Amino acid sequence: MSIVPPKAKIRCPMTRCKSIVIAGLIALGSLLPQTASAQITEGIAALVNDEPITTVDVRNRMRLIISSTGLGQLDEEALTRVQDQAIRGLVDEHLQLQAAAEYEIEISDEEILGSLEDLAVRNNATVDEIVTDLAASGVDVSTLRHQLEAEMAWQILVNGRFGSRIRISDQQIELVLERLAASASQPQFRIFEIFFEITTANGEEEAVQRVVGVMQQLQQGAPFPELARQFSDSSSAANGGDIGWIVASQLQPEVATIIPQLMQQYNASGGRGALSTPIRVPGGFMVVALVGARDGTTTLQYELTQITLPNASVNEDSQSELAAVSQGDLTCESAESAASGIEGAIVTPLGQISAGDLLPAIRDALEPLGPGENTGAIQTAAGLQTIIVCDRQIAGPGVPTRDDIEGQLRGQQLSLHSRRWLRDLRRESTIEIRN
Repeated sequence: MSIVPPKAKIRCPMTRCKSIVIAGLIALGSLLPQTASAQITEGIAALVNDEPITTVDVRNRMRLIISSTGLGQLDEEALTRVQDQAIRGLVDEHLQLQAAAEYEIEISDEEILGSLEDLAVRNNATVDEIVTDLAASGVDVSTLRHQLEAEMAWQILVNGRFGSRIRISDQQIELVLERLAASASQPQFRIFEIFFEITTANGEEEAVQRVVGVMQQLQQGAPFPELARQFSDSSSAANGGDIGWIVASQLQPEVATIIPQLMQQYNASGGRGALSTPIRVPGGFMVVALVGARDGTTTLQYELTQITLPNASVNEDSQSELAAVSQGDLTCESAESAASGIEGAIVTPLGQISAGDLLPAIRDALEPLGPGENTGAIQTAAGLQTIIVCDRQIAGPGVPTRDDIEGQLRGQQLSLHSRRWLRDLRRESTIEIRN
C-alpha cells in the first residue's frame, strides 16, 4: 500500500509564525514567567492534512516538555522555542499516526501501558509516580500516551516497510570488529548527543533556532538526557542521547576533532563533564556532552598455532617446503599434517594470547590477518616460523558481541530510513500552522 497524501506546501514555517499559545500558558503556573498574562481564545493551532492540532494540544505538549526537562521560569523567547518544538513534535506525530492508519496499524491500551512501564523503569519510578509528577505540573497523562502511541506505531511501520530490506553482512560486522581491534588500546569516552536534522533545503534556519533553544536550556541546568529525548532527531534519543563508551575514531570527524578540547573542559571540571558548542555535521547540527573518560580497557586476543623450523633445520629445501605449506590451504586443524613432510618442523598450539604479549614484529605481521590466515614464513630468533590465526576477538568490559553489532548497524539503517520517510511525508502533506 502506498502513502501519497495530496501535495501542498507548508503555508507558515514554524520558526516564523507568531505566537499562538504562549499568552494562554499562564495556566502553567510556576513553570511560566510572571509576564505571560495575556489570554487567548481556544482554537486550532495547526492542520495536518485537515486533521486539527488544537491550542490545548500545544499547551499540553509544552507542559510535558517543560516538566520533563526540569525547566523553571522561562521568558517569552524561550517559551516561543518550546512552542515551536511542541508544534513540530505534534505535526510529526500526526503524520506518523496517519501513515500508520493507512496500514491499519493500531496500538492497544495494553501496549501503551507497557511502554509507560518501560519508561518508569528507565527513570527508577513507577507508572503511578510518573502520572502524579505529570499532574503536579499540569500535564494530563494522555499527552504522554499520545506521544508513546505515535512512537510505537511509527516503529512498527518503519520496521514493517524497511526491515526486510536491510541485510547486515558478515563483512560489515567484521569491519566494525576490525575498527574495535585497531582502537583497543585507545582512550574511551562516554558520549551523549543531540542531533538536529535539517529537513528541507531552506530548513537550516529552523534547525538553528532549535539548537539555540536547547543550548539555552542546557545553560539553565536542564538535564541533557531529557532534552535529548524531547529534541534529538537521532535514534539515540530513546536512550537520552547516550551512545555509550566509544573511541574518537568511531565519532563523526567533525565531532572527533573537538574531543581534545572537551577533555580539557572535562579535566578542569574535576570529571563532572563537558559540553560542546553546536557542531555542523552532514545533515544538521550536533551537540555532545562528554560525561566520562577512561584508558583503553579492551584487548585484542588471538588464538594461534605456529609452525617452527629451528635454525639448525633451515636449509634451502625446508625453507621452500615451509613457504609452500604457508601459501596453501593451511589452517590450525591441518597444521600438523601439513608440516609432517618438513624435516625438523615443530607444530605448537599457542592457545589464547593477548596482542600486547606478542613480540612487536609478530604483532605487526598478525595485525591485518583474520581467522584462517597466516603470516607466511617469517624470520625470528627461534628460526623460520609460520603463525596461523585460529581465532581473533576483542576482550574486555563492554565489548559488543556480533549480535550487538548487527543490531546497532540495523538500527542505524532503520533510523536513516525513518528520517527520510518522515521528511517525505512532511513535503507531500498539507501542513498549515495558524497565527
